[in-house]
Amino acid sequence: MALKQVQVFRLDVEAQFDSLSASEKRYAHHMARAAWSGARIILRQVSPESLAIFEFILELFGTCSGNWDALIELGISGEDLHGFLTYAATFLSNVGNYFGSGDQKFVPAVDASVLRILAARSTRLSELYEVIAPSIYAVPPYSLGYPSETTQSSYYPEGNITEQEVSLVSRTLEKNSIFPENTRIRKTDGGADFEVLIASVESSELSQTFPLLGTKGSVRLVRGDHSEELKNICAELSEAAKHAENDLQRDFLRAYIESFQTGSLDTYRESLRIWVRDRAPKVENIFGFVEPYRDPHGIRSEFEGLVAIANKEETELLDNLVQNSAKFIRRLPWATPENDGRGPFEKSLFEPPDFSSIHSLAYCSSIIFPGINVPNYNDIRQEDGFKSVIIANRMAVEGKAMQYPFIEPSLAARFQNHKFPAYYMWVVLHELFGHGTGKMMVETNDGKHNFDIKNPPIDPITGNPITCWYKPSQTWTGQFADLSTMVDECRAELVGAYLMDDPELLKLFGFTETSDIQADDVTYNLYQQLGVDGLRGLSNFNVDSGKWGQAHSRAHFAILKCLLIDGDGVIAITHDKQTQNLTVRVDRSKIATHGKPALGRMLLQLHMYRCTADAEGCRVYYEALSRVDSQHVEWRQTVLANKPPPLVFVHANTFLSGDTVMLKEYEPTIEGVIQSWVERRV
Repeated sequence: MALKQVQVFRLDVEAQFDSLSASEKRYAHHMARAAWSGARIILRQVSPESLAIFEFILELFGTCSGNWDALIELGISGEDLHGFLTYAATFLSNVGNYFGSGDQKFVPAVDASVLRILAARSTRLSELYEVIAPSIYAVPPYSLGYPSETTQSSYYPEGNITEQEVSLVSRTLEKNSIFPENTRIRKTDGGADFEVLIASVESSELSQTFPLLGTKGSVRLVRGDHSEELKNICAELSEAAKHAENDLQRDFLRAYIESFQTGSLDTYRESLRIWVRDRAPKVENIFGFVEPYRDPHGIRSEFEGLVAIANKEETELLDNLVQNSAKFIRRLPWATPENDGRGPFEKSLFEPPDFSSIHSLAYCSSIIFPGINVPNYNDIRQEDGFKSVIIANRMAVEGKAMQYPFIEPSLAARFQNHKFPAYYMWVVLHELFGHGTGKMMVETNDGKHNFDIKNPPIDPITGNPITCWYKPSQTWTGQFADLSTMVDECRAELVGAYLMDDPELLKLFGFTETSDIQADDVTYNLYQQLGVDGLRGLSNFNVDSGKWGQAHSRAHFAILKCLLIDGDGVIAITHDKQTQNLTVRVDRSKIATHGKPALGRMLLQLHMYRCTADAEGCRVYYEALSRVDSQHVEWRQTVLANKPPPLVFVHANTFLSGDTVMLKEYEPTIEGVIQSWVERRV
């Protein structure tokens, strides 16, 4: 995809930052520096050329000191300059040359000759140009995925590994109780042996070598991947610890540092157990190899650093929902009379999580989510709890950005007016109840079970006792592999949508039969969004490879298909190919009678697959429901024809002036995005 236009939004944070004490500002500064120091890790995880493109952009800025008009004197047009700067800002915002949402490659919308002219500005630019020239415009690869002729993944450097080999190495690691999140896999020249690169400051090779399951090959563990970046991160975290608010913060920072130094994910998991107990901090953070969305195998995770400032008033509204959470959990489709009305496939005690509304100060990630629920380790969720956050300054963009025109013109203004409150509610419910509910049926290493093995719980779908569960050392991501994040996100989206017509829940957020935006309006708008988002998701389906590029996109499309197939007309899609127009129509009268039951049936299916480790059954069900046929391919063509410009975000920076921390925000322009990255000096 050649980039011609983007939508730039600033994530405003000045008012929140000013509310911090001097000590809190110092803590936030060092945490933010640590977050941004992970940028080069992400670039290395995205594509072989991303680091060199990053350097090219920064070096070009330096040659003109940010006076971009000076480059026109080289003989390039203002239009070409704007085209390259648009590419540069989009690259920086996505931390790489693949969209964070969708994983599709994008290329400059200017001729290669323009880059050659720009490269002549300095010797360093010329050197970098020679590195990036063969790949910056190269299509294929079209998207991220298992290494092939059409897709690529830097989780498997050198691209000479097969999907079957990835699976074999991953199973070998699982058998030996080695977590995969901070690893990459490299196939050696011999072809039968593999090196597992472990992210750590320490670069000495581990003595451990394991036989490859079922073959004569071996798997060797090698530490030191991303060593320099992790060293810088640890240095900033050490400084942050000097200004921490309490012992819990000092303890999880100490564990972060030890984990990043040694590569131990056991230590990292311990840091998360401590972190979830640090409730309602003024300055919140999420650090580490967190989200496995971009690994085609679904288990290796991209580095992420988020530092944000909590808003007390906004958080109080969310806390009201948390305190009333038990009653709404009892209304989910798997709830039965036992276990205090929750049923056997729900935790006995829903520990109210720390649920905060935060404003992002630093968010170093390929995708800026409006809400997050972590940790992603389900055993920690069940045993220690979790946190949910709503990123308010990111969420606010949803009400401002250009949208797909898939609502009838007579309803479009009303849809846009109601979209933000409905979307906000959906994300809140997604994070709290979608990711926060459910109980995995587990057998531990000592042969114990977290359910009565002599009298197994009854599967509400079949009416029979369950016959499968997670065996010792098996995990959700290990069993479901590439499906794990997709199904998890789909289940979470379904939970939010399923609860969105509950009048008692909507009342907590001020939506009633007499409010300006009535409760029924919010529910109706959500179903409209289900239709629009289901269509929009098709833009992230690769017709050539038959693969989905983003977990949420596949989830939205599967939900739309569920409603079309099982909703008895609650949603209808009309398509005018000649005018390239798609229209979503929702029948209000069928939302409660047909829409909600259809969502509930789909939700129950995914929930039971997840709880009982039935990966095979889940794959058959979910792949059928999210299959794209010829009609959907035609829809996709119209979706692409109406696609609004991608979103680009500009963050603030913090700087030390003596002992004082200064905040600098940038203009919401492509030039502002580039300047913000240059001044981060990462």
